[in-house]
Formats: sequence, structure tokens, C-alpha cells
Amino acid sequence: MTSALQFSGVVKSYDDRTVLSGIDLAVETGGFFGLIGVNGAGKTTLIKALLDLTAIDAGHIDIFSTPHTEIRARESLAYLPERFVPPHHATGADFLTYMQRMYGNAADRDKCREALAAVDLDPVALAQPVRTLSKGMAQKLGLVAVLLSDRPLFVLDEPMSGLDPKARALFKQHLSQRKVRGQTLFFSTHLLPDVEALCDRIAILHGGMLRFVGTPQECCNRFDAPTLEQAYLRSVDGDRVR
Repeated sequence: MTSALQFSGVVKSYDDRTVLSGIDLAVETGGFFGLIGVNGAGKTTLIKALLDLTAIDAGHIDIFSTPHTEIRARESLAYLPERFVPPHHATGADFLTYMQRMYGNAADRDKCREALAAVDLDPVALAQPVRTLSKGMAQKLGLVAVLLSDRPLFVLDEPMSGLDPKARALFKQHLSQRKVRGQTLFFSTHLLPDVEALCDRIAILHGGMLRFVGTPQECCNRFDAPTLEQAYLRSVDGDRVR
């Protein structure tokens, strides 16, 4: 299986603080990969490094075998940041139309309806100015834009943040359908049930270092824990494991 993403020896520091320390990680094409860790573990920094939004100090990152610093590498992915804030002057419909043009896609009503249903977003909300939307509705709008991109790789930073239980359940169901289509997902999260429901493989990032990389079940076996939550707690309390 080829790698959609390959992180090799990635190092990132801010002043005298090392945020990422020699990260080696591969995400297989067509796989769903979850990056988990506490606040400040380095998850968002790793995603920003992948997108070339922050320069790395050492190592290299490839996106479908293309260096991440090349613009064409990022043409294969769609990204949603953790703190997504859509343009306040636009309506939801305006925003989605703009994003589809940015991704080079023609408007498709059927695909739009499917994406809206995937996050339980009422089409009526698209007529509203974005500034009137709640945090959860704005998050849904961002996720709809990602789904409509139809890119082979989705990179999502805390995608379930602000979603209500119904939207979370529907979104996970839809992502499972996308997996059947061969799309790849790389996402960060604090929500371990989402990891267990979606991911083939996970990585536990703690203090800028990888404590574990493998399947959720392998994680439980590795740390002799009956649940992923307990395995996670044991992993971050122990010595570094690679």
C-alpha cells in the first residue's frame, strides 16, 4: 500500500522549546488515521507543518510522494482548521459556491444535498449570513465544504468540535462511506470514541513525541488495557514508546 502521507524525522521548535521531536509517521492511501493527544501535544503544529503553514527545522514530509512544500502536493487534499471561522459577510450558500470554485468543481445539487445531510445541516441555513450561525452550524458548514471538494485526502483538525450528537453520528457514517470510495482521512481529535469508530491506525502524540503508532486494538494490547481510553492514559504516563 502506498503512503498518502509520509513524515520522516520531522522536527519543529519555537525559540528554545521543541514542539515536534523527530516524528516518523506514515498514513496509507485509503486509510483512516487518527492523531490523538492532550492540548499542547503538538497535533496542530504537525498538521500546520504538513500544510507548509509553518516551516520545519529538520526532516521532510511527502503528500502522495510529492514534497509538502510544493504547491501541487496540496492540490490533492482538503483541509479544515480547528478554529474554523467562515467569512462573516457571506451567506452559507455564497461560501459553499466560492469553495467549490476554489476546488475547481462545478456546483452539483445532489452532492450538496448529500453533504448537508451528512452533518445534519438544514439547507435553509445556507440563506443566512454566516455571522448569524452558531459555532456548531459554522463547523458543519466547513465540513460540507470539505466533503464537496471530493479531494482524495481530507486533513481535519478536531473536526467534531462543536457538533451535536446527531451530527457526529451522521458524519461518522458518511465518512465510512467515503472510505469505501477510497478516500483517505488524517485527523486530530480528543474524542476517543470517534477514533475507535473510524480509524484503522492511530498515533499518540505527547510532548512532541510519538508514544504509540498502530491500530486501536494494538494500542490496548500494548498497554494491557481493556479500553482505548485506559490504554491512552497508560501511554502518556509511561516512558516513550516508538
